[in-house]
Amino acid sequence: MNPMLNIAIRAARRAGNIIAKGYERRDEIQTTSKGKNDFVTNIDKASEAAIIEVIKKSYPEHTIITEESGALEGKDSEVQWIIDPLDGTTNFIKGLPHFSVSIAIRVKGRTEVGVVYDPMRNELFTAVRGEGAKLNELRLRVDNKRDLQGTVLVTGFPFKKPTLMPIHFAMMNSLISEVADFRRTGSAALDLCYVAAGRVDGYFEMGVKAWDIAAGDLIVREAGGLVCDFNGGHNYLTAGHIVAAPPRLVKAILANIQPCLGSDFKG
Repeated sequence: MNPMLNIAIRAARRAGNIIAKGYERRDEIQTTSKGKNDFVTNIDKASEAAIIEVIKKSYPEHTIITEESGALEGKDSEVQWIIDPLDGTTNFIKGLPHFSVSIAIRVKGRTEVGVVYDPMRNELFTAVRGEGAKLNELRLRVDNKRDLQGTVLVTGFPFKKPTLMPIHFAMMNSLISEVADFRRTGSAALDLCYVAAGRVDGYFEMGVKAWDIAAGDLIVREAGGLVCDFNGGHNYLTAGHIVAAPPRLVKAILANIQPCLGSDFKG
């Protein structure tokens, strides 16, 4: 096994145990607001601390970028661990059992390892660049649909940027005449993994951060899918808007959503 993958899995599982125990002890969850519609709990912080501890033990010089602590610069800035210790915090707070731990490892600007762990279902999604993607020990391949007829697309609302909501509804309105249905689950990391597993046919969203999607991005691509920004380019980790699907569906999704963006769209 890739040694960094091994450490990423160990970190994700340790964090997952903390999250699962926290979920069972709901009266001990402490929630604070980071901003409008943006929350953090003591469990997010404990999960993050556990992940950092595992990484630092094996790779003390690597740089770690986390949702809650920001960038923890190491001597080796060419290797970056991009972490979301609890993707789906609102679901967790509400008691909705759909959330995950997301860990990506980027080396010289290229994602080499992706791990997403769902502690409630004990589902571990992993990918190593050039070696494919797995759910536990099952090899993943996207469902290679040819058009949008009968598809189910998953999305997330830009709740932290409400000014983008009209664009989002316009995109959904454009797509609804072709697709069968939409899902909105509350965890971007798992949305991407579900595309890789064929549980949904495609995913699009605005207002996401690198730690939401970096691991799932690699998992989709290693399962044979395409990932791009709304312009069809590769800037989704910085632009904050993303489409992921089998290759032919990406083209069809972009054809429907791009006319809704307007010439001044910047994500």
